[in-house]
Order: sequence, then C-alpha cells, then structure tokens
Amino acid sequence: MDSFFFNMTDESYKVSGDRVDISNGVVFFNTKTELHCHLKNFDRFIMIVVVKKGTVTITDTLANKKFITQDSHSDIYTSSRQDFTIDACGEVFILFIADFFLKRYISKKENEPIDFLYNKVQSESSLELINSQPLDALSLYIINKITKQNLGMNSIKCEHNVIELLIHRFSLLDMCDKSISDEMRDIANKAKEILLSDYVSPPKIELLAHLCATNESKLKKIFKQVYKTTIYGYVQKLRLEKANLLLKDKLLNVGEIAKLVGYKHQGHFSTLFFDTYGVYPKDLLKK
Repeated sequence: MDSFFFNMTDESYKVSGDRVDISNGVVFFNTKTELHCHLKNFDRFIMIVVVKKGTVTITDTLANKKFITQDSHSDIYTSSRQDFTIDACGEVFILFIADFFLKRYISKKENEPIDFLYNKVQSESSLELINSQPLDALSLYIINKITKQNLGMNSIKCEHNVIELLIHRFSLLDMCDKSISDEMRDIANKAKEILLSDYVSPPKIELLAHLCATNESKLKKIFKQVYKTTIYGYVQKLRLEKANLLLKDKLLNVGEIAKLVGYKHQGHFSTLFFDTYGVYPKDLLKK
C-alpha cells in the first residue's frame, strides 16, 4: 500500500492536478472547482481543511462516519489510518502534515498544541475532528502566499509559509493543563464564559471575581494557571480574533473594526494586531 506522502517522484516540489508536494511530509490540495480523492493508507497525519466557498464532505468507511466542513470554516482533523473519500465543491484548501514533520517541533509538554496533535495521531483513529473555527483573514492571507508559489520558487519559502499557517491555526486551540483541579477549572471556565459574552466591555476584575464566587487574587492566579495568560491578555486575544474575522469580510475599515471590538484608538489596535499576527490589519484588507 503506497504512502500518501511518498507516492511521488524525486522532484522536491511537484504539482499534479490540484495536489502540491512541498517536501516530505507536507502536501496540499488547492481547488476552485471540484475535488475527489480517496485515501487508503496507514499514514499518520493532521489535516487542515479550509473552505473559502462551498463544502467539503469526508466519508470515513472505517468508522462509518461522515464529516462536513462548511462554507467559511477551517477544521483540524487527525488520522492514523485511512479509508476515506474527500469530496470538495467550491474554493477549498486542504493541508496534510505528516507526524514525522510535526515531530521536529514537539516540546514534550502535553498542553502544547503540537504535542497534543502529535500524540493524537499516534493513537489508532481513522479520522477525528479536533477543532472547528470560522475562517479568518489572517488564515486567508497566509494561504494565499502558499498557493501563489510557483515551480520556479524554492520550496523552502513555501514550507516557511506553511509553518506560519500552522502557528496561527494551532494558536486557536484552547489547551488546558490536565493537572488542574475541577474546582479551579470550574472557576476559570465561568470567568471565560463571562468574558466570551462581552469582551468588548468586560466587567472589571472585582466584579468578575464576584460573579465567579471567588476573590480577585485567586481568580487572577487560577485563570493564568488554566489558560496560560492573564485575564486582560485573554480579553485582548478575543478582541483580536474577532477583528481577524471581521477583516475577512472586508465590509468595514480598520477604524470601524477597532471600535467594534473595543479599541478607541485605531493606531493602538493596529500595533497590537501586528504584535500578535505579524501583519497590519490594513494589509489584510488589500485585495
């Protein structure tokens, strides 16, 4: 049985139809019409399915399940053995990353996204949906850089852009330390729910602690231990992620988006966005 990743010629960068082999362990499909693919292998990989317009339906014969990635969404799947078909209709980008590629970057920390995903593909699972997110502007920006590469371009640059996409997409996974007690997790989750409901004008720490039935000091300590960031940092993360989604639609200008997510000054918002994502919001609005 052929490997999905090694069933290619000696060329380091090969295009065959909608398939692009960047290097050993990194493959992507890119289509603006239709795509049909049947995988029947024993490879271990993660798969990022990005649907700009249309749908992707994956039929898993081994588990007798069907998965659908909807329009304007990005899903992460893991697989350790395959017998499934991928049917895509519309503008679709599907990235496959082999476990041996991920292994280069593992840190041996369970709450790190790469370690979590690497360990997932070591288990016996035909196909598992790990995470689903609305498609954001930064993902589209990076994917555009990946797919704009041509055969004369050294594949190292394309691989660099793929890693940039992985860093961004993995950062959207909400990892939590398994050693956290149930009491601490409940307090942190309650605070998170409140912040998610109103991150534009979140309650002050004193009120937030009261709503979580604890004190300020304990809440700040627990929240940072569970989510690896401060309450303010988490609010900022939510605001910037929402801004990233709004930028994708290109319906509002940067100033309007800044105010909508809770920033009074456009310049401050742009600086925070650049510090977080490495690109200014105005650049994501360019066609």
